[in-house]
Amino acid sequence: MRVYVPLTLPALQDAHLAGTLVREPGSTVAFAVTPGLREWYVSDDSEELEYAALNRAAQASLRQLALQPDAPRRRVVVAADVPDSEVASDPDHALDRESLGEVRLERPVPMTKAAAVHVDADDAEADVTAAADALGAADMGDDDAQFTVDGAEDHELLWYASQEIPHLFGR
Repeated sequence: MRVYVPLTLPALQDAHLAGTLVREPGSTVAFAVTPGLREWYVSDDSEELEYAALNRAAQASLRQLALQPDAPRRRVVVAADVPDSEVASDPDHALDRESLGEVRLERPVPMTKAAAVHVDADDAEADVTAAADALGAADMGDDDAQFTVDGAEDHELLWYASQEIPHLFGR
């Protein structure tokens, strides 16, 4: 199963140095094409569903950035391939809008399982910074803040091969 793990650049660097994307099984949230995500988007197009899971992970990366003010303002998502048996989802929340596509990784995931890394381009920094700063107000229902948060989604994440990961830390 392809999973999308939300990170920040410092967390990606830590994972790269440790050689492990997930260290504490069951505690790492990722996103995947789950039955709930498939039902919500009402699509049979696998690429479209994978893109939806990637975007859910990018939103989660933004939440991590909001909690780490010193992290570079770039959303980071690692796409990794893991056996289905190592992924758990909560069927009780399968159709909750907030947890669509959310899964937990049950075992450590070696960085060798990373298929690609998706990272914001330099020109997204201002919008991602504003979105991270506005996230709390958006969660409280502020429409202007939500507009700012949505502005980060206007930026497509760039694709990097897993062997390019060390080059991302010099940004």
